[in-house]
Amino acid sequence: MIKVWDYKKEYELLRDDILDAVDSVFKSGTLIFGPNVDEFEKKFSSYHDTKFGIGVGNCTDAITISLKALGVTSNDEVITTSNTAVPTVTGIVNTGASVRFVDINDYSLIDVNKIEKAINDKTKAIIPVHLYGQMCEMDKIMELANKHNLKVIEDCAQSHGATYKGKKAGSIGDVGCFSFYPTKIFGAYGDGGFITTNDEPLNDKIKRIRFLGMEKKKMSSGHWNGKYYAIEHGANSRLDEVHAAILLKKLKYLDEWIDRRRVIAAKYDKEFKNTSLETPIEHPDNKHAYYIYVVAHKNRDKIMSELTKKDIHLNISYPWPIHIMDAYKHFECGSCNCLRNQAKNDNCKSLPKTDVSANKIFSLPMYPTLTDEEQNIVIKELKNLI
Repeated sequence: MIKVWDYKKEYELLRDDILDAVDSVFKSGTLIFGPNVDEFEKKFSSYHDTKFGIGVGNCTDAITISLKALGVTSNDEVITTSNTAVPTVTGIVNTGASVRFVDINDYSLIDVNKIEKAINDKTKAIIPVHLYGQMCEMDKIMELANKHNLKVIEDCAQSHGATYKGKKAGSIGDVGCFSFYPTKIFGAYGDGGFITTNDEPLNDKIKRIRFLGMEKKKMSSGHWNGKYYAIEHGANSRLDEVHAAILLKKLKYLDEWIDRRRVIAAKYDKEFKNTSLETPIEHPDNKHAYYIYVVAHKNRDKIMSELTKKDIHLNISYPWPIHIMDAYKHFECGSCNCLRNQAKNDNCKSLPKTDVSANKIFSLPMYPTLTDEEQNIVIKELKNLI
């Protein structure tokens, strides 16, 4: 069987290191907010060229906490794309804010030329989603944000180690939000998230919010007298010691793994060039980290079904744009302010590329331990079908 993603071979390679990390945490007697979290926060933020880093429970929490720390409330709107994973929008809605969707470009990323038309008096922030491992055009986004006094939250859930004009994901906006979900470029063995920033007061506020609105350094002095005391309403969202210890063991391999992903992607590019399969385009300013390798074909469903019969299992990221989902279809899109008639399944006039893309995209196997032999089988069988 060839899966679109598989962690087991990686685990076998790192098994001794991982079990040693887990055992050391259990023996230490500290499971929450211990030395592994402290060390990992320093090393992971340093890797992404930011001054500060905060471990949290997952990337959804990272987005929600970041928005709250930046002052986004129920009276505000946040601009993002609809072809992302649901957690991007969940994080926004958790603050009480509304979402405004903008269409995508040929790179499957937010179309920076359409952002300004979506900005209005309620707009408070932009969340560019660095989708599939490739960063958005951050120079233009930051220029718009500065012009309109908006906050920028980089959704880096799929872009660990990716760069734009030499700058790492999560180092350009006000904050960067990462996921350590097991499938990610850099994943744990359960949930985990991270927030990067270069703003010290913002870092302090985020740390306070993630820990129930409490501030550890103040609890140990003054009239708080070492007792639990919430300064503001917060959340309960922590990266635990076990996953921090595992991620510390894995961090030294991240660049090597990204290089391997790029080798796999280059081979796919070469083999499917001049075929009817649409392959991803790497922006000239980017170093694509290839979280997933997303292709497109008009006969997607038939192709996937036939490959399954040959024990090649692919998936779709994502088959349903968020703007057509029951939970979020009431939010407006771009500049047309349309509210789609879902009973008739009408497409949104502001999101034509998003709608078209969702009907034909699918992902090929992409992970560092995918063997050349396995990739050759995928290529051969897929070529036969197209």
